[in-house]
Amino acid sequence: MRIFNQNKGIKGSAILSDRLIRFRYMITEQAQERARILTFWKKHGTEAVLEAYGVHRRTLFYWQKNLKKGGGKIQALNSGSKSPKVTRRRLWDANTLDEIRRLRDKYPNLGEEKLYPFLTKFCTANNLPCPKPVTIGRLMKDMGGLRKFPQKVSHFGKIKKVNRQKVLRKPKHLKITHAGHVVALDTIERFVNGCRRYIITFEDIHTRFAFAWCTTSHASLAAKEFFDLCRVVFPFQMEFVLTDNGSEFKKHFNEEIKNLHLTHYHTYPRTPKMNAHVERFNRTIQEEFVDYHTGLLLDPMKFNHALMDWLVFYNTERVHGAFENKLSPMQFLVQSPYYQVIFSKECKSGCGYTRS
Repeated sequence: MRIFNQNKGIKGSAILSDRLIRFRYMITEQAQERARILTFWKKHGTEAVLEAYGVHRRTLFYWQKNLKKGGGKIQALNSGSKSPKVTRRRLWDANTLDEIRRLRDKYPNLGEEKLYPFLTKFCTANNLPCPKPVTIGRLMKDMGGLRKFPQKVSHFGKIKKVNRQKVLRKPKHLKITHAGHVVALDTIERFVNGCRRYIITFEDIHTRFAFAWCTTSHASLAAKEFFDLCRVVFPFQMEFVLTDNGSEFKKHFNEEIKNLHLTHYHTYPRTPKMNAHVERFNRTIQEEFVDYHTGLLLDPMKFNHALMDWLVFYNTERVHGAFENKLSPMQFLVQSPYYQVIFSKECKSGCGYTRS
């Protein structure tokens, strides 16, 4: 089974991990001092400890109890958290809280910045202190979020339970360092004479190597089959896969990602800028190819044959703006040091190898 570090490329993860291990198992000077006092206590008794160190009997028994609970390890004598058990609570007038509830009920999911002007008018009219936008957000969180979600109703008139599954989001400071590090996928939907056609797109973010395929299905099985094609076409091992939250990247596609032991990142809803590279490729492929071959979409087989010729041109000849319009994706790929390490000159399985 392939093993890799999930935190690779995440800024600060190594330092955080080291400090977590250090502070969890670190033996402090205070713990060493307490261990010496306990040893002194066993030899000389309670009165001697009180006179020499000023430590009372009940404290000694408390330390001894912690030491036994920790299996005799000295780090069990480290001082615990000293944060207060009862923290300060936000206290605001009940009328202000009721107005926040009323506004959120009248204007569903309106943010704290948008609610602030309405709440200011109410508080001024009633001579009440008005919380700032940040505090309004915290008050709404204290009241359960005050969120409203559209409910699904079955044909029997019963409300269906919506099972929301947590997904792994793209890290904020992810840096792509080599080919295959992060690959992105997306889908373009086009209508031709009342028929829907879907163009699934793929791009390696580091090299800008791209691939696409037209299908008549929007199912996850079609996306899974497309990803298998990408693995054949793209010569590098993939590590992270980035997609949006579309249904085509669920079920069969997600199962395939898990079987390959890859990490599947999702963008946040309605945030295409998190997958900006493949979104830009979507624009390029539409402006330079799809718009001029719309009629072929009625026959996906003919469209894909024509698309393959354009993709060869895109990857091997067309220079890319990311490389200052000097190199094509394949030229950049072949010249990169990472390619030279993975595929030596004698290797006959790389991108640039031909029998001739």
